[in-house]
Amino acid sequence: MAKHFPIKTLIGLAQDDVDAAAQRLGRAQRERNDVQSQLDALVQYRDEYHARFTASAQTGMPAGNMRNFQAFIDTLDAAIEQQRNLLATATARVEAAKPDWQRQKQKLGSYEVLQARGEAAEARTTARRDQRDADEHAARILRTRTEGA
Repeated sequence: MAKHFPIKTLIGLAQDDVDAAAQRLGRAQRERNDVQSQLDALVQYRDEYHARFTASAQTGMPAGNMRNFQAFIDTLDAAIEQQRNLLATATARVEAAKPDWQRQKQKLGSYEVLQARGEAAEARTTARRDQRDADEHAARILRTRTEGA
């Protein structure tokens, strides 16, 4: 049992690494989703504002209002572009976190395979020892019967 202690320690450490990588990946995905939601809200607001402006412009609008509208749309477009850049960065963080999580998961799986192999080898050794002990016991009984007869 003591010989499996190091592999169990490695498995525990590897599981901690997998958990930490999964948390980093989850956090990156949540941040990306938040940025995407903000971008979607900005685009929707711009579209709604543009539609309201178009509707009111058809009935006639002073030139000052037209300039204000265009300036506000330009500001919204700049905010949308900035949000798209943030989305690209957040997506890159998610894509960078995935391979780390996969590597940690693979390492854990390798340790678990090693543990399973060790346990199987130990089970075979124990089974052979038990069989040998049973054979020796049977041989002793047979010897005792033959000597006693």
